[in-house]
Amino acid sequence: MSKEAQHGLVGYWGYVWTWAGLLILTAVTIYVAGLKLGKLSVLTAILIASVKAGLVLYIFMHLRYEERIFRIILFVVIVTLTVIIGLTFLDVGFR
Repeated sequence: MSKEAQHGLVGYWGYVWTWAGLLILTAVTIYVAGLKLGKLSVLTAILIASVKAGLVLYIFMHLRYEERIFRIILFVVIVTLTVIIGLTFLDVGFR
């Protein structure tokens, strides 16, 4: 059995649908940027960007088919980055 068959790589249409989803999320980001959400504007943009990054990691980078240790490492990195960004926002917010 070939390596691709073992991993069950995403087919052509899976990539097309993922790409379309990324385009739709980009359009949503642009639309939301035009709304006057105040302090929620940045949070909304970060949440949409996180979903887009998750799609890229999961589909295009084949994280779905990797071993569990890679998923755990990615989770630790994302939590660390979230804490650092959150502390930065807190610092700026209380100046």
